[in-house]
Amino acid sequence: MKDLRFGLCCIFRAAPIKFKTTTARILSALTKEQQLQKVSKICLHNVESLLLSLEYADCLSIGAFRILSPIFPRFTHPDVGYTLKELPDGKTIRKRLADIKSFKEERDIRLSFHPDQFIVLSSPKPQVVKSARRELNYQAMVAKAVGADVINVHLGGAYGDKTAAMKRFAKVFRSLRKDVRQRLTLENDDRTYTVKDLYALCMEEGIPLVYDVHHHRCLPDGLSVEQATKLAVETWQQVNREPYFHISSPKNGWATEVDNRPHADFIEATDFPSEWLNLAATVDVEAKAKELAVVNLMSDLKKLIKS
Repeated sequence: MKDLRFGLCCIFRAAPIKFKTTTARILSALTKEQQLQKVSKICLHNVESLLLSLEYADCLSIGAFRILSPIFPRFTHPDVGYTLKELPDGKTIRKRLADIKSFKEERDIRLSFHPDQFIVLSSPKPQVVKSARRELNYQAMVAKAVGADVINVHLGGAYGDKTAAMKRFAKVFRSLRKDVRQRLTLENDDRTYTVKDLYALCMEEGIPLVYDVHHHRCLPDGLSVEQATKLAVETWQQVNREPYFHISSPKNGWATEVDNRPHADFIEATDFPSEWLNLAATVDVEAKAKELAVVNLMSDLKKLIKS
């Protein structure tokens, strides 16, 4: 367990650190100058909050942090989007991004992004793919500035033919910007694509697979947790990078007659795969209690190992 780093996802439950946002509707009612002034203040607040988040996470021995995708809200919006150069606080924002990268490197905190579900590179609709490209380019820009090495996505829907959808994904992936391709990872989901589905694609295209064990338990594919872990690790080894996993526990328990997909506030230590304990890997804790759940899981696992 000494080589595992545990990750916090985006926000805090107890710590008074908040991120701000705005909507396209609010911005569209303003003049361009007013829009830029408003988003500039929000963006500056958010990068300062991100630095505070990493400092606080480090105090809790949390070794990874997932950055909110809209840290620069509406950045890619076709009507009210903007660039950092346009913002009144642009230079200060860039300085804070550099500060975040320096702190991340000094304290060895792994940073990642997990774009929203509307980022679908396998869609048969060109406009959906175009929008996804634009969003991934933005996230890669921020990721590069702060030193994040993972932008994790789901493959998307099957659209009646999973094989064809995966081929579309591969074709689009090859055409992405290099800074996006270098960071893009694929995660097994709980409705359509399993580890078994994604493994060959990941190996062929050099895409690391983020193994979500909760999703695997909700959508089994005949692989054991040990087998799925081994396959996922192989996809990271071929690109010489540290594996990444997700852990969560079901809010409604594992009974067959209930929906197992919603996340619980905390993680049951017995849900944590023993196969992961001796790996050098990152594990994002996807739980409603946020940092409280991460700290609680680390403590419970130490007790479990001692017993």
